[in-house]
Amino acid sequence: MLKIQEIREIIKLIDSSSIDEFSLNEEGTKLKLKKNAGQVVVAEAPKAVAQAVAPVAAPAAAPAPKTEAAPAAPKAEAAPAPKAEVAADANLHKIVSPMVGTFYQSPSPDADVFVKVGDKVGEETVVCIVEAMKLFNEIEAEVTGEIVEILVKDGELVEYGQPLFLVKEA
Repeated sequence: MLKIQEIREIIKLIDSSSIDEFSLNEEGTKLKLKKNAGQVVVAEAPKAVAQAVAPVAAPAAAPAPKTEAAPAAPKAEAAPAPKAEVAADANLHKIVSPMVGTFYQSPSPDADVFVKVGDKVGEETVVCIVEAMKLFNEIEAEVTGEIVEILVKDGELVEYGQPLFLVKEA
């Protein structure tokens, strides 16, 4: 059985290489990694490894959201009315998160944000980054239009399929 550190090393090696797909069958352990647009996805792993990964990853990620979530909660509750009005427009497209991770509006803390409300975007315009497992995944608009609303705050945890932006299609 593979140890957690060995799996992490394999992920790092694949991430830094030009390999797009990696499979390993060893003593009843099956591991398949596939890189999609800079994202490494664990497709299949034995139950023992999956259980070992979860407790290690959860404590590392849990403290940061608790400190950020406490001040962010009142802000999120203060703004539902404008979102309801904007969402009523039938021409709005939702840009959703393709994965669970941390939302970032800029490539680094001292850099300008990718997009602001009112900015025009094309299909390949990078609108944000979602960090998952120390990998920074650029999220593209996939639609041509104008950013109407940013639905999440910088540094906030996002879920798979969670709307991030509302775009008025051109």
